[in-house]
Amino acid sequence: MPAVIRKLVTILDETRREMRRDLSPPIRRAVACAVIENPFAGRFEADLSELIGQGEELGALLAERAIAALGIPGERVESFGKAAVVGEAGELEHAAALLHPKMGAPVRAALGKGPALIPSAKKAGGLGTAIDVPLGHKDAAFVRSHFDAIEARVPDAPRAHEILLCLALTDGGRPLPRIGGLGKDQIEGRDGLR
Repeated sequence: MPAVIRKLVTILDETRREMRRDLSPPIRRAVACAVIENPFAGRFEADLSELIGQGEELGALLAERAIAALGIPGERVESFGKAAVVGEAGELEHAAALLHPKMGAPVRAALGKGPALIPSAKKAGGLGTAIDVPLGHKDAAFVRSHFDAIEARVPDAPRAHEILLCLALTDGGRPLPRIGGLGKDQIEGRDGLR
């Protein structure tokens, strides 16, 4: 059954200056969020395949919206992350069902690739609960310049019977990275790690 979406929210963060230095180009990070009805709110259900299917559906929708907010082709996205907040009538496994089994494939398809593990976070909470969406380079998890996070929240979500699902995409790493490690120009692309 398709997700019942109450609300879609897109957040765009553009950093133009850091430590009195201009960033050229600016670093843009977008978070696309969907507030959906939790079909299993208030009851235990052994089979979570309905939410797993919705994760796939929403992965495609949220990727499309985040890419549009960045204003670049999907292939130019550099890092990604996902997160969910489950309302009080749900459980963490409901978030896991959305985030893990099938959400990644349509996101990667929209980006043209992205073999690295998509960093994720999940928690339970009420209206206005904020969540830090972890970020990592889409092609090589060991690219330190892209270890980051962006906060997402929707003031009136999640209600008790809802789930807030978030996908974050960026066109760059942190401003002024200088802690060493694998640079994005050194990505080998063999295993999603290096």
